[in-house]
Amino acid sequence: MPGKDNLIKPRTILSLHYFLYFGVFGIILPYFNLYLDHLGFDGIRIGVIAGIRSAAVVVMPLLWGVLADRSGKRKAIFVLCNVCSAALFSLYFLSTEFLPVLAITVVYSLFYAPIISFIEAFSMEILGPKRNQYGRVRVWGTIAFVAMALVMGKVVETFGVSVILGLILAGAAVQALISALMPEAPAPSAPQERINALGYFFSKPVVIFQVCAFLMLASHGTYYGFFSIHLEKAGYSSTFIGFAWALASAAEMGVMINSGRILGRFHPRRLLFFSLCIAALRWGLTAWTLSPVALCMVQVLHAFTYGSFHIASIVYIEQLIPPQARTAGQAVNNSMTYGLGMMAGLFLSGYLFERLGGGMAFAASGAMALLGAILFAAYGRTPSSRKTSP
Repeated sequence: MPGKDNLIKPRTILSLHYFLYFGVFGIILPYFNLYLDHLGFDGIRIGVIAGIRSAAVVVMPLLWGVLADRSGKRKAIFVLCNVCSAALFSLYFLSTEFLPVLAITVVYSLFYAPIISFIEAFSMEILGPKRNQYGRVRVWGTIAFVAMALVMGKVVETFGVSVILGLILAGAAVQALISALMPEAPAPSAPQERINALGYFFSKPVVIFQVCAFLMLASHGTYYGFFSIHLEKAGYSSTFIGFAWALASAAEMGVMINSGRILGRFHPRRLLFFSLCIAALRWGLTAWTLSPVALCMVQVLHAFTYGSFHIASIVYIEQLIPPQARTAGQAVNNSMTYGLGMMAGLFLSGYLFERLGGGMAFAASGAMALLGAILFAAYGRTPSSRKTSP
């Protein structure tokens, strides 16, 4: 049946893109900053380079997305971003000095930052009324991330941390090659009635939520930027570091798979508050202990600090923003959290890690998450939730 074949092929391609993107990300996130550390860069310089990548997440998905929508060339721009990002990444082989590496990071991030936003947009449009199957497609990304985090620990121990450059480039090159296979999205429906979206974005519930979400993602800056370096300086092997990252992602995967049941039982607002509290606990414990057993137990809390917070955020912003502005609402949410929040967290943690050490940097992360929990509990209630939420 042609219809069935046409359905299977796009889903397979989407799954492959998630697998490759997060497989590469599973190398970049735990090990790229470790590579920079081995080049001799201090915490401040590593924080600046990591912050540049986050700054690109703030701006570039919105700019490339607007260009793609207005030009009607979404697939062509998606292919362009994949090819250019792979080509530009190869420039990292040419220098180990700070300023050239910084310059390469700037131009590379211009094309790399929007790729995941395009994949998400293709997924939502291609799946259409079967969007509830999104988790079955997206889960391949988490599987790849876990696999890379586990395997790369041994690879780095055997061949040295510089091997990550070749592996990242190989993964990016494969994704660039298959980007041309991405199915064309269906033609958009008639435009909806225009509304004053700006008024919704500056409403009290949305502003409070964005401030708290900003604090939550900023609190993750020390983890994403310096967790691997923190463990290596404490004497842990690359294998243990990779296992710790994989354990966190495996815990996250459990929440993602069961997100329907979780959201059916708990209001998103309760999940957000609970996740903020767990984040404060997680970073406080990470600052306090270097015990391998304790660290592994703390890593499981990633299921809540990322997993439940992520799914609750998506649903909560959908409740706060009207249908005509929900695409923009999600874009603004991503920019404020994974863009501005992560960027601020990386810059701050780079300074604290260099000046005061990993323990104090994680303690500051715990304080940020705790502040977010307090603000959300005090001011985050929407009018419809005051009678039903605690």
